[in-house]
Amino acid sequence: MAVLQIATRPFADQRPGTSGLRKKVKVFQQPHYLENFVQSIFNAIPDRAGKTLVLGGDGRFYNREAIQVILRMAAGNGWGKVIVGRGGLFSTPAVSTVIRARGAHGGIILSASHNAGGPDQDFGIKYNTANGGPAPEKLTDAIWTASRSIQGYQILDGADVDIDHAATFWLGDMQIEVCDPVAEYAELMARIFDFDALKQLLQGPFRMRFDALHAITGPYAHEIFEKQLGAPTGTVINGTPLTDFGGGHPDPNLVYAKPLADELFAENAPDFGAASDGDGDRNMILGRHFFVTPSDSLAILAAHATAIPAYCQGLKGIARSMPTSQAADVVAEALGIAHYETPTGWKFFGNLLDAGKITFCGEESFGTGSDHIREKDGLWAVLAWLSVIAHTGQPVAEIVTRHWQRFGRHYYTRHDYENLPAEIGEQIMHSIAAQLPVLPGQTLAGREILIADDFAYADPIDGSVSAHQGLRLLFADGARLIFRLSGTGTEGATLRIYHEHLEKDPLRQHQDPQRTLRDLIQVGRNLSRIETLTGRKAPTVIT
Repeated sequence: MAVLQIATRPFADQRPGTSGLRKKVKVFQQPHYLENFVQSIFNAIPDRAGKTLVLGGDGRFYNREAIQVILRMAAGNGWGKVIVGRGGLFSTPAVSTVIRARGAHGGIILSASHNAGGPDQDFGIKYNTANGGPAPEKLTDAIWTASRSIQGYQILDGADVDIDHAATFWLGDMQIEVCDPVAEYAELMARIFDFDALKQLLQGPFRMRFDALHAITGPYAHEIFEKQLGAPTGTVINGTPLTDFGGGHPDPNLVYAKPLADELFAENAPDFGAASDGDGDRNMILGRHFFVTPSDSLAILAAHATAIPAYCQGLKGIARSMPTSQAADVVAEALGIAHYETPTGWKFFGNLLDAGKITFCGEESFGTGSDHIREKDGLWAVLAWLSVIAHTGQPVAEIVTRHWQRFGRHYYTRHDYENLPAEIGEQIMHSIAAQLPVLPGQTLAGREILIADDFAYADPIDGSVSAHQGLRLLFADGARLIFRLSGTGTEGATLRIYHEHLEKDPLRQHQDPQRTLRDLIQVGRNLSRIETLTGRKAPTVIT
């Protein structure tokens, strides 16, 4: 089979975001569009010859077609071997697992994460490096540079290959291994957690429900929860990955996973509920009549980490993204370990993990993980919570309430204004940024502002600096108000406003966050002029 040299021209919109390149499916279906970006990835990896690449995605629309293109391009670009998940499937945590277990040079993940799927919806592609984590900014910048000057791409002149059956075969001079996408990940979970203790929990009167949202974690959840741990059939719902996620939105929050939330707040609710997203790296945790915020989840798991065999010796440190509440910091200080505040984006945790500075890390956007891989991991978080429940013998609500009594409750809410015109989103951020120099010393809603800045992060490992990572107002009483434009959408802009206040009095720890934080919420609306500029009277999503 011959390697074809195909002439092309650059596309102007192929700059990777925090999680690779995300666009509408129809954009990727343009002639040469997918090929240009894949070749740009390969061009940014000059030492790829003879190396191993891991490849798979969340099964969304266009996943299978893209897999075939990438396999032929990998063969045309000198890769020695590609490990592809059967059916073209791989969760993002599983790709990280296989990269690390097999000593692969990197991996390509096809997903738009929690974004909707289907012919008129979203598609995405990102590259993970040899440590199993997302490409750092240095590499994504190199991909962006390559995409702006690309003149051609290499692709093997061959037919589609069978990716639906486990086998090993050759495509030109490149070996392809089609593997079970679940097996190695499930084996890793069995090494981290006490599966015997979890079997006792799940085979007793305890009832749980896991909603895979017709996304990639379905096969993993069926294998681990129902087959290996013996949970009753039906514990996992919506467990078959569909190209359009069943017409739903695979985002595990109280809006897009409402049926699960409704079940957990019903009269005869299960004891525990959880959901994951499109590619399996996010999680939502629910108890009976109780929602656990992602910020609290990270802090509580850190406080109970020694209940899990892999962390029985304690944690080295904890890291959180800047918008995530400071609840994990309080736990770290109580444990006498280091804590770090990074920009949003899992790649910023990578250096800390590789350097052995931290064990647990998390983001308020429903992402939690540890040093077992270099991605956030939805099912890991669910298994960690089950481990805490099994160890303490307490229901979710009691675990959280006791945590608040010991460490204080960080009242927290995030208001998302989705699909704003991009220029309006930029206008809002520029307007707030212009006010920052005069805000320190002012009193808003009865709170004195100590610091008003644009967050910048100096990586303590490699010294790199990442600027313009979010606008912050830090108040004298410890409260925070943060503004960010999200980089995970494919059209328009999403403005996210974060509100946080610490309450140490146990008698005041059981109020509605929207009421407790209403003064901060109003300050955020006033500073952003969101209603005046957009006409929006309420956020799209509140978490």
